[in-house]
Amino acid sequence: VQLQASGGGPVQAGGSLTLSCAASGAINYYNMGWFRQTPGKEREFVASIWLSRRFTTYADSVKGRFAISRDNLKMTVYLQMSNLKPEDTAVYYCAAGRLSSESAAMYDYWGQGTQVTVSS
Repeated sequence: VQLQASGGGPVQAGGSLTLSCAASGAINYYNMGWFRQTPGKEREFVASIWLSRRFTTYADSVKGRFAISRDNLKMTVYLQMSNLKPEDTAVYYCAAGRLSSESAAMYDYWGQGTQVTVSS
């Protein structure tokens, strides 16, 4: 599975962005996650969604502001981000894995990342 993330860009604090992650193959068999990374720091879990779409998990820092969803027919995963804060600035990566996890090590496939920059 190849993944391509898009939708990042500059935004002011309090604004919204929706990231998309388009897959080259079927994602029906994978749990999907979003992670983010800033220079000098480890990749940080943001959100995940089970292949059944029944369960979602969020990092405490984004709960109530971000929403993950998936459209298996379109082979796309989304991350709706609202009330953005400067500390949300990072490169955002989507990932696919057989196991749902908050650990980046548990994901098998990664997109190339899309930059989100939130200005105050």
